[in-house]
Amino acid sequence: MVTVTVRPTGEVIHLDADETVLGGLYNAGFAYTVGCRRGGCGVCKVDLVAGEVTYNRPIAANVLTDEERAGGTCLTCRAVPNGDVTIALRDEELRLINPLLRSINERARARAEAARQDREGAS
Repeated sequence: MVTVTVRPTGEVIHLDADETVLGGLYNAGFAYTVGCRRGGCGVCKVDLVAGEVTYNRPIAANVLTDEERAGGTCLTCRAVPNGDVTIALRDEELRLINPLLRSINERARARAEAARQDREGAS
C-alpha cells in the first residue's frame, strides 16, 4: 500500500494497489472539486510535489500536455502512484465528507505502519 500526502493540510491517505489518487481520496472520505472523473476535463489537476505516478488509461494531450507532466501536474482521476506521493491542491481545500471512511483509512495506515516496523525489526 502507498500513501498520498495532501498539501497544505498534511492529510495522509492510504491507497490500495492500483487505486487512483482521486479514488483513494474519495474512499478515505475526502473530496475536492472534480469534473468528469474520466480523464476528459482536467478539473482534478493538482501539483505532484514528490513521488511518481503512472496513468491507468490514455489521456488526451489537450487535457494533460507533455509540458504539464514534465512540470509536475497530475491528473488525479487517472494517476496511480508508483510509491508514496505528495500532492498540492490548487486553490482548493480538501473536505472531509465521510468521517467513518476516514477512521477506516487511519486504522489501515496504522496496521501498515506496524507491519513495516515488524519487518524492519526482523531484519
